[in-house]
Amino acid sequence: MKLKDKILVFFVSILAVMVVVLTVFSALGFRRFSLYTTERHARSVAETVKVGLTESMINGTIDKRQQFLARLSTVPGVQQVRIARGPAVIKQFGPGLSAESAGNPGVDAVLATGREVFEVVETNDDMVFRAVIPYIASDQGLPNCLQCHTVSNGTVLGAVSIDISLAEVRRQGIIAVVIVSLAVFAAALIALVLLRRMMNPLSETAHAVQEVSSQAVGGNFAGRIRQRSTDEVGEIALNINNLMEFLEREITTIRTRVGQLMGHSVSDGGNQLVHTTEMVERLVEASQFKQAIEEDQSKLDIYQRLADMLQGKYDFKRFSIYEIAPSKNRMAPILIDGEAGAVCRYCDPQVTVDASFCRARRTGHEVNAVGFPGLCTMFRPAADGDSHICLPITQSGTAGCVVQIVVAADEAALALLMVPFVAVYLREAGPVLEAKRLMDHLRENALRDAMTGLYNRRFLEEYVSALVGGSQRRKSAFSVLMLDLDFFKQVNDTHGHEAGDKIIKTLADILVRNVRSSDVAVRYGGEEFLLVLVDTGAEAAMQVAEKIRGEVEGTKIPLPGGILQKTISIGVAEYPRDSDTFWQVVKFADVALYKAKSSGRNRVVRFVSEMWDADAHY
Repeated sequence: MKLKDKILVFFVSILAVMVVVLTVFSALGFRRFSLYTTERHARSVAETVKVGLTESMINGTIDKRQQFLARLSTVPGVQQVRIARGPAVIKQFGPGLSAESAGNPGVDAVLATGREVFEVVETNDDMVFRAVIPYIASDQGLPNCLQCHTVSNGTVLGAVSIDISLAEVRRQGIIAVVIVSLAVFAAALIALVLLRRMMNPLSETAHAVQEVSSQAVGGNFAGRIRQRSTDEVGEIALNINNLMEFLEREITTIRTRVGQLMGHSVSDGGNQLVHTTEMVERLVEASQFKQAIEEDQSKLDIYQRLADMLQGKYDFKRFSIYEIAPSKNRMAPILIDGEAGAVCRYCDPQVTVDASFCRARRTGHEVNAVGFPGLCTMFRPAADGDSHICLPITQSGTAGCVVQIVVAADEAALALLMVPFVAVYLREAGPVLEAKRLMDHLRENALRDAMTGLYNRRFLEEYVSALVGGSQRRKSAFSVLMLDLDFFKQVNDTHGHEAGDKIIKTLADILVRNVRSSDVAVRYGGEEFLLVLVDTGAEAAMQVAEKIRGEVEGTKIPLPGGILQKTISIGVAEYPRDSDTFWQVVKFADVALYKAKSSGRNRVVRFVSEMWDADAHY
């Protein structure tokens, strides 16, 4: 039930009760007043009868009393007047007239007790007020009753019975009660109309408040309330309108600003408050995500977090994360469906060789192929109906990574709703990945020789613990090769440092070509190099060393002054056969190199314990 109906029912009930109560009390009051006035009237008539009879007895006309009583009966309102003799009078003067005998219970009671009786007698067609009043003998005043009656003082001489019709009184009472009831009802009706008139603004405003608040809960703050009065109800409507206007303006501003932050235009449909709240929550989550990845140790940790976000938060099962090497124009798959080191599944392998084939890499913009099959010619769908959305991660103004999301036809609509939120995460990850890349680059530069691109001695110092620990876990050996160009100083002295630098670079290229990617090539000094051949014993290392020596010897290096050929000397030692200490193995390889130099150069020498002289200076 509405508030308006509740209030009306409440007040109608109160007014109805008031009308009934007033009517009942009016009827009771009028009846009481009517009986009171009738009683007073009956007493007056009874007193008149007593006076008349007394005077008749004094004047000796008592035998005419019947006419007197008959005339009294014609008085308006008086229906009948009767006299009843008491036992003392009957005993002294006889029974009198037949109408004066008792026989009425009310009269008999009065004659017996001397107490007056008043009662209302209902008949078929009338209502009569009957008053029976005793006539008591008294020797006080005039006349003295005891002068004529031989009775004692206080004896009941008789009783006067008076019947007064209440029909007219009742009719007038009913008319009065009806008038009062109608007046009260009319007043109540007027009050109800006025109340309804006063309640209309309140109820209509309350209904409008309900509608506006319901719309606000649904995200629509455009609802307004018509101000119907200037009182408190009108103030409520005005204040709510101001509140709705403020909320609409501020929510719109927040939604627009959040949309700008997300780089995504927000539609006007749906629950704008819920949409805005969701976007703010996503921005907060993205900010927290950025704080988390800033503390990650490596780029791979960040890529793993991105994969966890795609799988856990947005339930994307098929996706690829590619890292772009701008200097080489190549793309390397980092994570495929959350699996590290997997090969391309949803792209042509050409993109890994030439990154310019990737549309997202080439344009630097989102590539949304949902509804546009064939937009990117490099996409290779796993099933019919598959489409893809590729999102570049911008680093230093260019695409540094590409995140590819693959969806089926029935997943596309939901994916389009989620992609803007994913883009926020990728935008937050971009600067952090760039910072990690720069740090890796700086670290790489700090650990590599600028001229040759080989690792430097500092790298070797940091790499030792991992190298030895891995060898011990695998229970395998590794060999250390110390290499030194023969008569290199003469090159610098004769041909200049540019020629020396060219020879150093050429030797570095030869070393890289002849070792595996798991091996380590280090520029140990000016013209001195060190190789660590992982999981390789001394015998195999000797073969590698000999191959390198032969290639160096046969390499012709063109110089401005002609063609130059150089030789190299190599010393070989093995861990842990020669020593279980890495730096001692390096020392033994250096001793073997010294032996090669002293034995005529351009040769490979395997370290043996006889070469070691603890007192010698190497």
